[in-house]
Amino acid sequence: FVAGTLLFCAASGLCALAPTLPLLVAARAVQGVGAALVVPGSLAVLESLLRPADRARAIGTWSALGGIAGAVGPLLGGVLVELSWRWVFLLPVPLGLLAAAAAGRHLPEPDAGASARNGLGRSAWRGLDLAGALLAAAALAGTTSALVQAPAGPRWAVVAAAAVGAATTGGFLLVERRARDPLLPPGLFASRQFAAANALTFVVYAALGGVFFLLVVVLQTGLGYSPLAAGAATLPVTVVMLVLSARAGRLAQRIGARTPLTVGPLVIGAGMLLLGRVGVGSSYLRDVLPAVLVFALGLAATVAPVTATALAAAPAQQAGIASGVNNALARTAQLVAVAGLPVLVGLGGSDYADPRAVTGAFREAMTACSVLAIAGAVLAWATIRDPGPGGVQQRAAGSGGRALLHCAVAGPPARTHVQAATGDPPRGPVT
Repeated sequence: FVAGTLLFCAASGLCALAPTLPLLVAARAVQGVGAALVVPGSLAVLESLLRPADRARAIGTWSALGGIAGAVGPLLGGVLVELSWRWVFLLPVPLGLLAAAAAGRHLPEPDAGASARNGLGRSAWRGLDLAGALLAAAALAGTTSALVQAPAGPRWAVVAAAAVGAATTGGFLLVERRARDPLLPPGLFASRQFAAANALTFVVYAALGGVFFLLVVVLQTGLGYSPLAAGAATLPVTVVMLVLSARAGRLAQRIGARTPLTVGPLVIGAGMLLLGRVGVGSSYLRDVLPAVLVFALGLAATVAPVTATALAAAPAQQAGIASGVNNALARTAQLVAVAGLPVLVGLGGSDYADPRAVTGAFREAMTACSVLAIAGAVLAWATIRDPGPGGVQQRAAGSGGRALLHCAVAGPPARTHVQAATGDPPRGPVT
């Protein structure tokens, strides 16, 4: 976590100082490496250090702060871009250094013995799935390149990129089935709950990616907002996420995730349909704000429970891998949405400067995103299962045979006064 944070800081500094576009893109790639260490690592820390009873609330807080950061981004970006785009990359440097210092001070040192037992020494580096990583990167690059070039690029280039994406996707799946230490362990998806939570993550985050990408565009081009005003228009999302995400995590822990993960995407879809009414001449208070609030309520109800469900469905010793898979699917879904949605609604080139074209395409895009969100609700209701009374024991059995909780008292539980009076033996699981 600390190494990833420092690498991200260094890459951000290089981005801010980049004299040419190729160097900026290269520094951004290094940023991606740092982020890949930080984001799943932070969730793995929560999953491994906290008691099971505290994890849902902690993941809710993690999700809230992540959502707040994403929502504050447009506002803060609007301020910084008016000064210089380089400030966008300079700001993370002091924040990252503070985060690294806090982690170094407060997070416990790893247990060297446990690391050796789990194969986390030098031999782990020799077991890295480089073939899987390269094929995954090529699959993403080919697919998104085909989508980006589809509106105006040469047909041969679009076909070639799509072929590369399809071939490397197939190759990646084949390699992962045969690798000794795969990047994406197929065994994780043997858990139907884990597979369902990640499928839901992909569908819902694809819809969210379309909204966050195009909303700022339509506010600036369609409604004439400045970058700062367009960013400020999304502040209600920040407030709602801050207030409700941790509570949504606790609620899902108490009543089960199935209901929140069904209702949340439905509310997100309703908010998207309301956003589709925004057009040239729309009022912020009458048209934009109510839609943003409905959207934010659905987002707060969904993000923490889906993350907690995905992590809870994986064995405890694979929390880091499960977190990485869930985050990678969320980012991939957003990437595909940003690349493919403009193609779907016919938005490209000079259209981004035409208020009528932007608002018309935005309306179609919100309809498509709402369909995705509603599909996510149906998927959640059909596939997510709330744990029964034996949920803890079942997870312990699925964790390589190692119990996650143990009883410190030798012998059976004491009989209650009712059982003593009736002579009934103790019933229920021993915990």
